[in-house]
Order: sequence, then structure tokens, then C-alpha cells
Amino acid sequence: MPPSKQPNTDAYSLILEAIDVGVYKPGNRLVESELAERFGVSRTPIREALQRLETQSLLERDGRSLIVASLDHNQMAELYMVRRELEGLAAKLAAKHATDEEIKVLQEMVAADDALVDDPAALSRANRRFHEQIHLASHNRYLVQQLDLVHRTMALMATTSLAAQGRGEIAQGEHKGIVEAIAARDEEAAGRALKDHISVAFMTRLKQDAIRRES
Repeated sequence: MPPSKQPNTDAYSLILEAIDVGVYKPGNRLVESELAERFGVSRTPIREALQRLETQSLLERDGRSLIVASLDHNQMAELYMVRRELEGLAAKLAAKHATDEEIKVLQEMVAADDALVDDPAALSRANRRFHEQIHLASHNRYLVQQLDLVHRTMALMATTSLAAQGRGEIAQGEHKGIVEAIAARDEEAAGRALKDHISVAFMTRLKQDAIRRES
């Protein structure tokens, strides 16, 4: 039995999710017919989704083919700079606007994620959920949209900084400090804590890249 066709609007989300979870990594070629078969979607929405992803610089041309884009050093630095500022603003606004229930959810997330410090892949997924929860708690739809684009682009990095030795435990401590500042309604401390958190993540990634180049 052939796969059931999914709504055309799903094609973009399906491909994006596959990139996000590492099914397709930087440098992998995306073939229209193969994607249509994999996702059970007709080729027209697949083609439109690929064009959209190329416009967003998540895909790039390699001759006549489309491949998952990769980030060079300067692009990575630019991305982290923007992420640091936007994430800091999100934490600051969350400290001001988050409901008590949203803060409780953040606290529960951090507590639960302690069990994942030795599993970088699982911790990376949990980290994404944690940051998205802060974005939503900012109660600013335009900021959420911009951060969503930033986090999509983060998927173009082949590895997670949480894979570095000891980084998971340190990141969890940083998350706890961020949530404590949000819960205390200390806007400046929350913004500063999250910006520092992103800076440490960037430095960790730079060290990972340096080690990879040597090897």
C-alpha cells in the first residue's frame, strides 16, 4: 500500500524537522523524488519547500543539486552574536511577563533535565525545549519568530556543544541560574544570565572546532 499523502503544507515542516534532528546533515544532498517518497508527499509541495529553505539559507546550491548548508567560522560567530542578544531579551521579558505556571514549567524542566547530563543528544533536545519555553514566556510574538529562525539555523551545526566533556552539567547549572532570575522577576539578572550562557556555549563550540581541525 503506498504511503498516504500528507497535507501539502506539511512538506516544509517535515524537511525542516529532518534537518533539525540530524536525519540530513550539512553537506547532504536533498533529492526531490526521494523526499517525496520518504514523507509520502507529492513532489510539488516538496519543490516549494526546498525553494523556501533555500531562500532561508538552510539549503545551498552545489551545481544543480541542493544540499544542507554548512556554516563557516564567520557565519557561526554572527549567528551566536545575534542569538546571544535575542535570547537575553527573551529572558528579560520572561522575567517581566511570565505567568507563575510558565515559571513552574521551567523549574520542572530544569529538574528533569538533570537526568540527561550524560546523554548529549537527549540533553540537546531538552535544551531546545527549555529555550523555546523561555521564548514563549517572553510573550512577544515577533521575538519568538526571530528566535525560531535562529534555532533552525543552529541545526546546520553538525555537533552540539553539549557533547563537550562536562558541558552538560555546567549548562544545567546555568539553566538553573536563569530560571531563578526569572522566578525572582529580576529582568536584568535574567537577561545577563542567559547571555552569559550563550557566550559559554559559543566558546565551547570554538574549542570543539579547534580540536576537530587538529585531528
